[in-house]
Amino acid sequence: MRLGLFGGTFDPIHLGHLILAEQCREACGLERVWFVVAGEPPHKRGLARTSVAHRLEMARLAVAGHSAFEVSDVEAVRPGPHYSVETLAEVKRLRPDDDLFFLIGADSLVDLPTWREPDRITQLATIVVVNRPGVEELGDRPLPEFGPDSKPLQHVTIPPIGIASHDLRGRLAEGRSVRYLVPRAVQAYIDAHQLYRAVF
Repeated sequence: MRLGLFGGTFDPIHLGHLILAEQCREACGLERVWFVVAGEPPHKRGLARTSVAHRLEMARLAVAGHSAFEVSDVEAVRPGPHYSVETLAEVKRLRPDDDLFFLIGADSLVDLPTWREPDRITQLATIVVVNRPGVEELGDRPLPEFGPDSKPLQHVTIPPIGIASHDLRGRLAEGRSVRYLVPRAVQAYIDAHQLYRAVF
């Protein structure tokens, strides 16, 4: 199977996340996309966030009805911090015959050489680089090199969507609407559980 892995805190998951995943699924011929809900990402340690149980459930509600989308708790059930190389290695252990595709933004590609074992990341999975508002062009900066065994990068361009989870948390804390920014089921879940009522 051609399996895409899309990691994030998804706090909350929003339509921009779903559009990115769908565009990558189509462009790369992915048979399945896993939304890997982060438990404790190392670059966001110490930040307040909604419980992983709530974030997992919102993600499940968001992807319901899409036959190729699935929510994975492969990180959430392990003690943190969670590093991408460890997550990819665990998925490869569980699914050794799958071709893995790791979906990241263009901004993350620039930082990737500073991640834990970047060369191994590019050996375990094909890196799919997605344009992001404000960082669509890498300019004259050379692409990082990850060694002779790394898989070639793939690039996917998606429509510019100016939705960010931290902005949504701010809107909700101020009592403002997030309708048409998150799936309706996610909005109903947020309302039912009174999430994001205090500024993070």
